[in-house]
Amino acid sequence: MANVQMEWKSEENGSGRDLVTVEHLVKYFPVRGGVLQRVQAWVQAVDDVTFSIKAGETLGMVGESGCGKTTVGRTLLRLIPATAGNVYFEDQEVFAANDRELKILRRHMQIIFQDPYSSLDPRMPVGESIAEGLLIHGMRDRHQRHEIVIETLRKVGLEEYHARRYPHEFSGGQRQRIGIARALALRPKFIVCDEPVSALDVSIQSQVLNILKELQREFDLTYLFIAHNLSVVEHISDRVAVMYLGKMVELADRDELYRNPLHPYTQALMSAIPIPDPTIKRERIILKGDVPSPLRPPSGCRFHPRCPVALAHCAKQEPDFKEVSQGHWVACWRVE
Repeated sequence: MANVQMEWKSEENGSGRDLVTVEHLVKYFPVRGGVLQRVQAWVQAVDDVTFSIKAGETLGMVGESGCGKTTVGRTLLRLIPATAGNVYFEDQEVFAANDRELKILRRHMQIIFQDPYSSLDPRMPVGESIAEGLLIHGMRDRHQRHEIVIETLRKVGLEEYHARRYPHEFSGGQRQRIGIARALALRPKFIVCDEPVSALDVSIQSQVLNILKELQREFDLTYLFIAHNLSVVEHISDRVAVMYLGKMVELADRDELYRNPLHPYTQALMSAIPIPDPTIKRERIILKGDVPSPLRPPSGCRFHPRCPVALAHCAKQEPDFKEVSQGHWVACWRVE
């Protein structure tokens, strides 16, 4: 018990090293049918995704609904089993960890869910929900758990009396703060933020984002920040990864990506960002058609049926994910 408290006060991440490394991650979901419920097809939710996150940085991950962003986050935490690939946390292979090793890893790898209400037990006061992880990981002292719960609630802008209330007594923004507090209670090193502000009002979004940034500075946290809103991602991220139909199509430093997007899909996303100046007009790139089904993804480059600059070669062979300049990766035949 003393060790848990000591780590809460003193444990710090390093900097400049890879904290999380994802190698060729694949996740297919089976589609079953018939009387015997046999597998008839596979939904290719994530297909050969590779990236790393340095200690202390925020990697933003963007893309349309259904592109596999949330699946990447949940799979690398082993909340859902991977089909193939490897994930390393501080050089420890996550997918090869046994139950005891995985329990230790859980202390250092947490998640903030998109919907804070459905992720909280409506029958349990929020203080108990936050303390549950501490109890599971060996902190038997009730007074010690209570102190950490109150300290964590105050870190996210709530007060001690809030610990005795139930989830339905809070607003959406307050519930998301509780979700952040629950993820922070075990003093993790890495947090997957799964669209933590998408369900909130714009004014509340800024408050939650500022809380996340303050906590990152104070505790040297590392984030995988999953979102749709490109303006939010630009505000909070150090690097940004763009996904399309289960594939990563571009990865670069935030400033480089927003200044010089290379993939046609990224360019189309950037053209949709509103400019807070009515005198400035941005040329919109309107993509034709809809996102293809992950049950039957297109051959070659998965974006080619909607790409405004596609070549004949794009439909035949998939482009490699290559580094075209320092830290700027892209998968596009046009760029090559």
